[in-house]
Amino acid sequence: MKPEHISVCVDRMLEADLMGIDSHGVGMLPQYEQNRLNGSLVVNPDVRVERNLAAVGLLDAGHGMGHIAATQAMELAIEKAMTFGIALVSVRHSNHFGAAGVYSNLASAEGVIGIATTGTTQRSVVPTFGREPRFSTNPIAFAAPGLASDGFSLDMATSTVAVGKLKIAKRAERPIPPGWSVNEEGEPETDPDAALAAVPKRLTPLGGTRELGSHKGYGLAMMVEILSSVLSGSFIGGYDLATDARGQYINVGHCFIAIDPGLVRGEGDAFGEELDRLTTYLRQTAPADPAQPVLVPGDPERESIKRRTAQGIPLTQNLVHEIRAVTESCGAPFLLSAAP
Repeated sequence: MKPEHISVCVDRMLEADLMGIDSHGVGMLPQYEQNRLNGSLVVNPDVRVERNLAAVGLLDAGHGMGHIAATQAMELAIEKAMTFGIALVSVRHSNHFGAAGVYSNLASAEGVIGIATTGTTQRSVVPTFGREPRFSTNPIAFAAPGLASDGFSLDMATSTVAVGKLKIAKRAERPIPPGWSVNEEGEPETDPDAALAAVPKRLTPLGGTRELGSHKGYGLAMMVEILSSVLSGSFIGGYDLATDARGQYINVGHCFIAIDPGLVRGEGDAFGEELDRLTTYLRQTAPADPAQPVLVPGDPERESIKRRTAQGIPLTQNLVHEIRAVTESCGAPFLLSAAP
């Protein structure tokens, strides 16, 4: 890979691991290597800006690592938002881009609100009342900057869990909770090996069941699909709906939105000050359990960053073995030789 592309991918993957999003950091290396081997990933893509209008843009990722075009797209959206107040940049012909929250956080770090959504590489989520998967985990991330605090940062799948959570359970050799996945009959599946081996996979929309609100997760997933895939002209869960076929490339789409609160309000630091008051107000809520205070989205990730920056990022032995296999496959040096 080009040096500038390497640094972008490493930064985005490392940020995910530091935040504790283990399913979307270095744990994705085996899948990325498989994509390289099967020809669905272009190692050195030609990332191009296809449309660059006032407050909107469209990038072609050239079928490379999603982190590359996603970073460029969010940076372009931030730049446009600082001129026009709001901007939207779409990406097509991309791949898995890691954790959505690292991109919304890029915007927040620059003092603007960031929203990131993405399509996916597979069909793995069953719609409410359905038995067959039609879309996937379709994540959405939203981050807003505080003035004296780190503000607000939400990164969530619109499925009950992401596929990566099943992989983590498998590596740790522990069962998955009922409600994460279903089998062919639509019954709860608690064996992570069986859930991962299922063809196709059958995760549930956020909520798990209709009674618990899965129709809301289903609706959010479709909102993300429209913004990420339909708007950019990308595949739906790795399939071209016009032909119901998968091509050589996965053609994932992303969407990035940036909003400059200073330009919207025209009141200097007022937005950040009020957001700080809101997050403080929420954290001061009387907890149901005194041992577990009320948190604001982003708090667990910030605590993880502090802890892992000081102590290191933990890796299971299974993941260490998988990383070693990747290095052997592509001829790269294995740098975790000191790991137990």
